[in-house]
Amino acid sequence: MNPGGLNNSSIAVTAPRPEDIGALPEITLLQTALDIFHAMEQLDTLRVVAVAEIDARAVSFDTLGFRSVKQWLAANTLLEVPAAARILTLGRMLSRQPEIADAFNTGDISAEHAALIGKFCETPPRGMPVEALDSCRKVLLDAATGPAATTITVRTCIARLERIFESDELPPSEDTERNEFHASKTLNGRVAVKGDLDAVTGEMLLTALSALTKPRNPVDDPAGARTPAHKRADAFAEILRRYLDSGDAPIEGGEKPHLSLHVNAADLARSEADHESAHPDGEPDLFGDKDVARMPHLGPLTIATARRLACDCHLTPIVMQEGVPIDLGRTSRTVSKKQRRALIARDHGCAFPGCGAPPAHCEGHHIKHWADGGPTDLDNLVLLCRYHHRLLHHSHWQVKIGADRKPWFTPPSSVDPYKKPIPAHNRAGPRAA
Repeated sequence: MNPGGLNNSSIAVTAPRPEDIGALPEITLLQTALDIFHAMEQLDTLRVVAVAEIDARAVSFDTLGFRSVKQWLAANTLLEVPAAARILTLGRMLSRQPEIADAFNTGDISAEHAALIGKFCETPPRGMPVEALDSCRKVLLDAATGPAATTITVRTCIARLERIFESDELPPSEDTERNEFHASKTLNGRVAVKGDLDAVTGEMLLTALSALTKPRNPVDDPAGARTPAHKRADAFAEILRRYLDSGDAPIEGGEKPHLSLHVNAADLARSEADHESAHPDGEPDLFGDKDVARMPHLGPLTIATARRLACDCHLTPIVMQEGVPIDLGRTSRTVSKKQRRALIARDHGCAFPGCGAPPAHCEGHHIKHWADGGPTDLDNLVLLCRYHHRLLHHSHWQVKIGADRKPWFTPPSSVDPYKKPIPAHNRAGPRAA
């Protein structure tokens, strides 16, 4: 690959040290940031050229102890193998596409846009005549040139060209045969998710997530201070919960799919304060079936989380003897549909102060857990969103029903040293008891 088209301007950046950035005047800070970015763009071009030249010289990496250029790069830089492979692929393509290389080397187009245009030019639509390639390349280079160019602009231009020439092949963005979704258990009991979806499926996912991740004021609602990644994870969990609750899922194993949890009844009834006294010798049975709840797919779950899940679920008592079921009781629901409607009528949504999440996002919470003898009636229930339901189970916040038969929340001393009760969201009252 001939580097003759490279921009020969200096790539040196005169900039203060990182610790001095905060002292720069605003105008100097802005210009310094732009200079750094321009230098990075030039260095990115040089990086691609250098890697392509190394590849073209057929350097014997075997003698260096590496199988390929990308393996050598990954071992000697902060890059991982897939990122090194993308640089190498781009360099090889540019060596075959001098017009695209010229635009990239002079800093007119980005590496991402160069890759998109190169892929189109090297695998053009079947219906496009050869003589049209130069004109199409120029149109795409014009669309990709300059700071205002976006990937959506370039992809839209490519889609229009493919439609003009009536390509029989779906563009990669619409090819559902390329879809992949991986969900694998990790060693620490979590699930790692990775996927590659077509544009329509991706749009459905992003639309569903967007509806459940609307910005919230962190002053009024602690959940609003969560990062976008945390909010998307919460939204994804909500999508799954609604799907399983809808009853529209296909039959599996003779019944509708649902979250199953196996837990010892005595453990579920025992509070955290009782946990230590359960083992007076201080040596619990590490390999027994007590003190830990279990799920079919992922295994162990803490009793604290099991108690939260049991607040609003179907319960099936199973009598065990020496590890063998000997009696199966009838499934019952801790919060009935009528009771849920009554909760919604009273609380209107999440009752936690400052929240007010809609009822569809909420669960029924037993103020005194049913396993501790708490009744399933309106004076022992409160409607909470998933975030605040977790908060009540895993923090020192407390809730009770006041003399007005409405929920009142008592903050921990770390929030209010006086622990003054707070009325439920959108409720005001003279006193809690």
